[in-house]
Amino acid sequence: MAQRLPIGKIAAWSFAVLAVLIAVLVIVLLTFDWNRARPWVDDKVTQAIGRQFHITGDLKVGWQRPPLETGWRRWLPWPRFSAKKITLANPDWTRQKYFATLDEIDFQVAILPLLTRDIVIPSINLVNPSVDLERLKDNRNNWTFRFRQPAGPSRWNLKLHDISFAKGDIAYADEITKADMQVVIDTLGQPVPIGEALKQQQEASRKSSAQMVGKSGASKLNEQVNVSAAPVASATSATPAATSGGPANPASAPAHASIAATQRLETRVPSYGVGWTVKGTYNKTNVSGSGKVGGALALQDATRPFPVQADVRISDTHIAFVGTVTDPAHLAAIDLRLWLQGVSMAHLYPLTSVPLPETPPYATEGRLVGRFKAEGNVFRYENFTGRLGGSDLNGSVVYEGRKPRPFVSGELVSHLLQFSDLAPVIGADTNASKAKRGEPSRQPSNKALPTEEFKTDRWSAVDADVKFTGRRIIKNPNLPVTDLYAHVVMMDGVLTFEPLKFGVAGGTLASNIHLDGSAAPLKGRVSTQARHLKLKQLFPNVMTMQSALGEVNGDAALSATGNSPAALAATSNGEAKALITEGTVSRLYMEAAGLNVANVVYEKLFGKRDVKINCAAADLVATNGVLESRVFALDTDDAVINMDGHIDLRTEQMDLGIHPHTKGLRVISLRSPLYVKGTFKNPHVGVNAGALAVRGGAVVGLGLINPFAALLPLIAPSNNKPLPCIQMLADMRAAPSAPPAGQKQRAKAAPGYLSSGAAGSAAGSGSGDSARATAAKKPVPASPAPASAAQHRGG
Repeated sequence: MAQRLPIGKIAAWSFAVLAVLIAVLVIVLLTFDWNRARPWVDDKVTQAIGRQFHITGDLKVGWQRPPLETGWRRWLPWPRFSAKKITLANPDWTRQKYFATLDEIDFQVAILPLLTRDIVIPSINLVNPSVDLERLKDNRNNWTFRFRQPAGPSRWNLKLHDISFAKGDIAYADEITKADMQVVIDTLGQPVPIGEALKQQQEASRKSSAQMVGKSGASKLNEQVNVSAAPVASATSATPAATSGGPANPASAPAHASIAATQRLETRVPSYGVGWTVKGTYNKTNVSGSGKVGGALALQDATRPFPVQADVRISDTHIAFVGTVTDPAHLAAIDLRLWLQGVSMAHLYPLTSVPLPETPPYATEGRLVGRFKAEGNVFRYENFTGRLGGSDLNGSVVYEGRKPRPFVSGELVSHLLQFSDLAPVIGADTNASKAKRGEPSRQPSNKALPTEEFKTDRWSAVDADVKFTGRRIIKNPNLPVTDLYAHVVMMDGVLTFEPLKFGVAGGTLASNIHLDGSAAPLKGRVSTQARHLKLKQLFPNVMTMQSALGEVNGDAALSATGNSPAALAATSNGEAKALITEGTVSRLYMEAAGLNVANVVYEKLFGKRDVKINCAAADLVATNGVLESRVFALDTDDAVINMDGHIDLRTEQMDLGIHPHTKGLRVISLRSPLYVKGTFKNPHVGVNAGALAVRGGAVVGLGLINPFAALLPLIAPSNNKPLPCIQMLADMRAAPSAPPAGQKQRAKAAPGYLSSGAAGSAAGSGSGDSARATAAKKPVPASPAPASAAQHRGG
């Protein structure tokens, strides 16, 4: 009968065998040369990721006690894996051989979770990682891997808690964006909360603003931000998530927000754990900067905001932001506090592909929110405020990634607009200003009209619909401009202003401008309406004009070709009409302008008397850049004024004769005609320089937009008889016209009443008094009739 072994001996033998097996396993693990397994590991990883993977250094497996376990678990050792000199190959079309290299990688695996098929890795330590990122023009990139898909769902789960490294390098070369940059990444010494990052970046950006727009401009910008941020801070404190539509809203909670709101923000957003620096080129422009991002743990939760921060200089443009990215692996959304500073907003084009105009140095601060969508990304730079030269700038702009072109819309407001800050928009700033903003072209010293060319090649990059309001214009006291409104539309390479409208001398000067940049040379059309310009406000600093009554009204229609304001003026064709309704003007000023020297003395000794304007009208024609008149007539109680000659906008030369003819007997009468010759920049006036003041005032009143329209009051037929006011003003009802761009204006004869016979008949039919009496019976139109509904808009 078989003898049964005691249970105790069986247990003892079992434990002994198990101990021996464990001992053998430990000895094998400790003494086995794991480098023999490198080919097998290389092959399995290569098959899994579709790229050649190699471990060329030592592969080791050791055992260590877990660093954070307590109790009996801390006595259970964990396997620790390490590998040195790892390479991951690039596709054969890249510049660099390896996508990634690594001096060493090591990590531990928790033992007990393996029983439930969980691979738990508390931390992976990387030594000197280096990554190469490349993209070609055909959109091929080396960061997209073809992973082998398993036959079924894996029953194993990987849980990675952290990644640590001392230093890493990333090279980025992109043929689409013309980028070639090198990035160095490193772990921060200690985590940085997002509230602290906001405070630090705000202080740094405001110091940078002072360098760009001056200390005074930066101080005013701070005041603007404080005022605009007050309601935002209140809303953030009350409902921090409501304004963003998401779990966090760091951009709407800058340093202006309450301490409590900032603390709540920091509880929702992980701290920064990794720092980086960048240097290289983007779109052939120098780039340098630094920033921070969250740690590896923050990447695991796609629903939790991932913190980002950057302070980058791209050529002469400074960009800084602090905020979050939602689901950074797929770029779902961004919410940033954004600071922009630069020499000119036009320099943002290489970064944004939005053709902004040339501007003075600027600095802005606001909130940038964005959503990344398959049908097109949408970004909003909302409730921003800034300084543009000496002007303030506020508003919101939206960028939509539509097809075939992106679309930009927005509404901008300047409460105090420096009129001189508009000069760079049309290239009318000084050569020193052009040099500062890097403009290679220079304005010739003998040219008054801007010669800087429009960058029409950029107009087809985007469509736009933007409204701008300048509520109050700060300007030279002699300039009677008060406000500005512009509705800018750009569609398929065609830029229009519908309208560009100024408040002038108590009235309006509005232009509808159409510039077709889709062909070379540019084709332009302009229709301008002057409405209710008050005579006395056209000359705000001339005391003798402050008793003047009456208004100036006018219309112009012009077409031209050319890629600069000067080129457009030199090829202009069309018509312009203007008239002054019945009113009065100081006799002293009229006589000082050259009508009668004796009356100047008389008025200074015995007081002033007003001169009645019976009528005044101008009907001008522009032919291939040369301005001439069909009608110029000014009839007062004391004189008839006429003018002859021409103005050549191609050469900017003037050759004019002004002929004042007095009515009645004068003690001393100035009958020698005045002359205006020379260039726009250096005019020469003969006999009496006071006539130039009259001309200069009209230039200001009628020519804020179109230089050639500024010369409306300068040309007239000769006639020293009382004028047929009723017929002349009635003729002004016909709206001006312009041929298609590039075609010559068709010649039109002067009205018949300007012939000698008609003039004599008019003279014989009655004096100026009879003309006025007849005019009183028949109403006279207050302004020329608009040519079309399009011309009427903005008038």
